[in-house]
Amino acid sequence: MKILCIGRNYVKHIEELNNQMPTEPVIFAKPDSALLLKNKPFFIPDFAKEFHHEVEVVVKINRIGKNIGAQFAHRYYDELALGIDFTARDLQSQLKSKGLPWEKAKAFDGSAVLSSFVSKEKFDDVQSINFRLDKNNETVQEGNTGHMIYSIDQIIAHVSQYFTLKIGDLIYTGTPAGVGQVAINDRLKGYIEDEIMFDFLVK
Repeated sequence: MKILCIGRNYVKHIEELNNQMPTEPVIFAKPDSALLLKNKPFFIPDFAKEFHHEVEVVVKINRIGKNIGAQFAHRYYDELALGIDFTARDLQSQLKSKGLPWEKAKAFDGSAVLSSFVSKEKFDDVQSINFRLDKNNETVQEGNTGHMIYSIDQIIAHVSQYFTLKIGDLIYTGTPAGVGQVAINDRLKGYIEDEIMFDFLVK
Protein backbone atom coordinates (compact mmCIF):
# COMPACT_ATOMS: atom_id res chain seq x y z
CA MET A 1 0.00 0.00 0.00
CA LYS A 2 1.28 3.44 -0.92
CA ILE A 3 0.14 6.93 -0.07
CA LEU A 4 0.27 9.48 -2.89
CA CYS A 5 -0.49 13.12 -2.15
CA ILE A 6 -1.38 16.03 -4.40
CA GLY A 7 -0.03 19.47 -3.58
CA ARG A 8 -1.28 22.86 -4.75
CA ASN A 9 -4.71 21.69 -5.93
CA TYR A 10 -6.81 24.62 -4.62
CA VAL A 11 -6.17 28.14 -5.91
CA LYS A 12 -6.70 29.97 -2.61
CA HIS A 13 -4.30 27.64 -0.81
CA ILE A 14 -1.66 28.32 -3.48
CA GLU A 15 -2.20 32.03 -2.93
CA GLU A 16 -1.97 31.87 0.87
CA LEU A 17 1.47 30.22 0.65
CA ASN A 18 2.63 32.38 -2.29
CA ASN A 19 3.34 29.33 -4.42
CA GLN A 20 3.34 29.14 -8.20
CA MET A 21 0.30 27.77 -10.01
CA PRO A 22 1.09 24.21 -11.21
CA THR A 23 0.82 23.20 -14.86
CA GLU A 24 0.17 19.59 -13.84
CA PRO A 25 -0.60 17.86 -10.53
CA VAL A 26 2.16 18.13 -7.93
CA ILE A 27 2.81 14.66 -6.48
CA PHE A 28 4.62 13.57 -3.35
CA ALA A 29 4.45 10.39 -1.27
CA LYS A 30 4.25 9.26 2.32
CA PRO A 31 5.18 5.83 3.74
CA ASP A 32 2.58 3.66 5.45
CA SER A 33 4.21 4.56 8.79
CA ALA A 34 2.79 8.06 8.30
CA LEU A 35 -0.79 6.83 8.82
CA LEU A 36 -2.60 8.01 11.96
CA LEU A 37 -5.82 6.03 12.38
CA LYS A 38 -8.79 5.56 14.72
CA ASN A 39 -8.72 9.05 16.24
CA LYS A 40 -5.38 8.45 17.91
CA PRO A 41 -3.70 11.66 19.11
CA PHE A 42 -1.15 13.50 17.01
CA PHE A 43 2.04 13.94 19.00
CA ILE A 44 3.97 17.03 17.92
CA PRO A 45 7.51 15.96 16.97
CA ASP A 46 10.54 17.78 18.28
CA PHE A 47 12.43 18.22 14.98
CA ALA A 48 10.52 21.36 13.92
CA LYS A 49 8.58 24.19 15.54
CA GLU A 50 5.64 24.85 13.20
CA PHE A 51 3.30 21.99 12.30
CA HIS A 52 0.32 22.86 10.08
CA HIS A 53 -2.96 21.05 9.48
CA GLU A 54 -4.04 20.47 5.87
CA VAL A 55 -7.44 18.78 5.62
CA GLU A 56 -8.06 16.72 2.47
CA VAL A 57 -10.49 14.32 0.83
CA VAL A 58 -8.84 10.90 0.41
CA VAL A 59 -9.58 8.31 -2.27
CA LYS A 60 -8.95 4.57 -1.83
CA ILE A 61 -8.07 2.64 -4.99
CA ASN A 62 -10.06 -0.57 -5.51
CA ARG A 63 -8.33 -2.23 -8.47
CA ILE A 64 -4.97 -2.43 -10.19
CA GLY A 65 -4.42 0.16 -12.90
CA LYS A 66 -1.72 1.72 -15.05
CA ASN A 67 -2.06 4.54 -17.60
CA ILE A 68 -5.73 4.95 -16.73
CA GLY A 69 -7.76 7.24 -18.95
CA ALA A 70 -9.56 10.01 -17.07
CA GLN A 71 -12.87 8.81 -18.53
CA PHE A 72 -12.35 5.43 -16.84
CA ALA A 73 -10.87 6.65 -13.55
CA HIS A 74 -14.22 6.55 -11.72
CA ARG A 75 -14.07 2.75 -11.90
CA TYR A 76 -10.94 2.66 -9.75
CA TYR A 77 -12.42 3.87 -6.46
CA ASP A 78 -15.61 3.22 -4.50
CA GLU A 79 -14.86 4.96 -1.21
CA LEU A 80 -13.76 8.31 0.16
CA ALA A 81 -12.37 9.40 3.52
CA LEU A 82 -11.14 12.58 5.15
CA GLY A 83 -7.54 13.05 6.15
CA ILE A 84 -4.98 15.56 7.32
CA ASP A 85 -1.61 16.03 5.67
CA PHE A 86 0.39 17.36 8.61
CA THR A 87 3.29 19.52 7.46
CA ALA A 88 6.34 20.78 9.32
CA ARG A 89 6.08 24.17 7.62
CA ASP A 90 9.30 25.70 8.92
CA LEU A 91 11.28 22.61 7.96
CA GLN A 92 9.59 22.48 4.56
CA SER A 93 10.56 26.10 3.90
CA GLN A 94 14.18 25.34 4.78
CA LEU A 95 14.25 22.33 2.47
CA LYS A 96 12.57 24.18 -0.41
CA SER A 97 15.01 27.09 -0.10
CA LYS A 98 17.87 24.64 -0.65
CA GLY A 99 16.15 22.84 -3.51
CA LEU A 100 15.86 19.68 -1.42
CA PRO A 101 12.99 17.13 -1.27
CA TRP A 102 10.11 17.64 1.19
CA GLU A 103 9.94 14.16 2.74
CA LYS A 104 11.23 15.09 6.19
CA ALA A 105 8.57 17.80 6.43
CA LYS A 106 5.69 15.83 4.93
CA ALA A 107 6.21 12.09 5.39
CA PHE A 108 7.14 11.71 9.05
CA ASP A 109 5.41 9.24 11.38
CA GLY A 110 1.81 10.22 12.12
CA SER A 111 1.64 12.88 9.41
CA ALA A 112 -1.23 11.25 7.49
CA VAL A 113 -4.45 11.32 9.51
CA LEU A 114 -7.10 9.04 8.00
CA SER A 115 -10.75 8.65 8.92
CA SER A 116 -13.00 5.70 8.22
CA PHE A 117 -14.30 5.42 4.65
CA VAL A 118 -17.73 6.12 3.19
CA SER A 119 -19.17 4.98 -0.11
CA LYS A 120 -18.99 7.50 -2.92
CA GLU A 121 -22.56 6.46 -3.73
CA LYS A 122 -23.66 8.63 -0.77
CA PHE A 123 -22.94 11.69 -2.90
CA ASP A 124 -24.74 12.91 -5.99
CA ASP A 125 -21.43 14.15 -7.40
CA VAL A 126 -17.97 13.46 -5.94
CA GLN A 127 -16.85 16.75 -7.49
CA SER A 128 -19.32 18.70 -5.36
CA ILE A 129 -18.59 17.53 -1.81
CA ASN A 130 -18.29 19.98 1.08
CA PHE A 131 -15.73 19.26 3.79
CA ARG A 132 -14.23 21.16 6.66
CA LEU A 133 -11.88 21.12 9.63
CA ASP A 134 -12.74 22.52 13.06
CA LYS A 135 -10.03 23.38 15.57
CA ASN A 136 -11.30 23.76 19.12
CA ASN A 137 -14.86 23.96 17.75
CA GLU A 138 -14.03 26.81 15.36
CA THR A 139 -14.00 26.15 11.61
CA VAL A 140 -10.52 26.83 10.23
CA GLN A 141 -10.70 25.17 6.79
CA GLU A 142 -13.63 24.79 4.43
CA GLY A 143 -13.51 23.27 0.98
CA ASN A 144 -15.53 21.80 -1.82
CA THR A 145 -14.14 19.22 -4.20
CA GLY A 146 -15.59 21.29 -7.04
CA HIS A 147 -12.87 23.87 -6.37
CA MET A 148 -10.05 21.45 -7.17
CA ILE A 149 -7.77 22.52 -9.98
CA TYR A 150 -7.44 18.86 -10.97
CA SER A 151 -10.46 16.62 -10.36
CA ILE A 152 -10.25 13.23 -8.68
CA ASP A 153 -10.47 11.47 -12.05
CA GLN A 154 -7.78 13.71 -13.56
CA ILE A 155 -5.53 13.00 -10.57
CA ILE A 156 -5.95 9.24 -10.90
CA ALA A 157 -5.22 9.40 -14.62
CA HIS A 158 -2.11 11.50 -14.06
CA VAL A 159 -0.52 9.57 -11.20
CA SER A 160 -1.17 6.24 -12.94
CA GLN A 161 1.19 7.32 -15.72
CA TYR A 162 4.04 7.12 -13.22
CA PHE A 163 2.90 4.63 -10.57
CA THR A 164 0.93 1.42 -10.98
CA LEU A 165 -2.06 1.85 -8.69
CA LYS A 166 -2.90 -1.14 -6.52
CA ILE A 167 -5.82 -2.14 -4.33
CA GLY A 168 -5.75 -0.18 -1.09
CA ASP A 169 -3.52 2.64 -2.31
CA LEU A 170 -4.53 6.05 -0.97
CA ILE A 171 -4.57 9.39 -2.77
CA TYR A 172 -4.76 12.60 -0.71
CA THR A 173 -6.30 15.09 -3.14
CA GLY A 174 -5.06 18.45 -1.82
CA THR A 175 -6.09 21.01 0.77
CA PRO A 176 -8.12 24.23 0.57
CA ALA A 177 -7.10 27.53 2.13
CA GLY A 178 -6.93 28.04 5.87
CA VAL A 179 -3.96 25.86 6.80
CA GLY A 180 -2.52 26.77 10.15
CA GLN A 181 -0.41 25.76 13.08
CA VAL A 182 -1.50 23.26 15.72
CA ALA A 183 -0.56 23.33 19.39
CA ILE A 184 -0.69 20.93 22.30
CA ASN A 185 -4.26 20.35 23.54
CA ASP A 186 -5.87 21.43 20.28
CA ARG A 187 -8.86 19.30 19.31
CA LEU A 188 -9.35 18.66 15.60
CA LYS A 189 -12.65 17.52 14.11
CA GLY A 190 -13.13 16.80 10.42
CA TYR A 191 -16.41 16.67 8.53
CA ILE A 192 -17.59 15.57 5.10
CA GLU A 193 -20.84 17.45 4.58
CA ASP A 194 -22.29 17.29 8.13
CA GLU A 195 -20.94 13.86 9.04
CA ILE A 196 -18.07 13.84 11.51
CA MET A 197 -15.18 11.80 10.15
CA PHE A 198 -12.50 12.20 12.79
CA ASP A 199 -12.09 13.78 16.21
CA PHE A 200 -8.71 13.69 17.95
CA LEU A 201 -6.34 15.63 20.16
CA VAL A 202 -2.93 17.16 19.58
CA LYS A 203 -0.40 16.28 22.26
